[in-house]
Amino acid sequence: MEVKNCNSLEEVRDAIDKIDEEIVKLIALRSKYVKQAAKFKESVEEIKSDERINDVLNHVRHLAATLGISPNLVADIFKILIDKMVEMEIEEFKNGGAY
Repeated sequence: MEVKNCNSLEEVRDAIDKIDEEIVKLIALRSKYVKQAAKFKESVEEIKSDERINDVLNHVRHLAATLGISPNLVADIFKILIDKMVEMEIEEFKNGGAY
């Protein structure tokens, strides 16, 4: 990840907007995989797996630290993401795991 040296606030904002677009695309892609996961689960409890959630949070915390960003910031963002996607996966599970 290389940061472009910007010459104006407008350039900085344009770069941030492009990053935000990529983040949203990646969240959408992640959600499609989460929906697919529902068809492989046998219960709502399995969807809410604390072990898996902790694994994901530990992974992103470690990644954040290696990239020089606050692990707490990244973990907090992922907690929200995971909570919402667990809700989505439960709904998908209840609907038969169709995607």
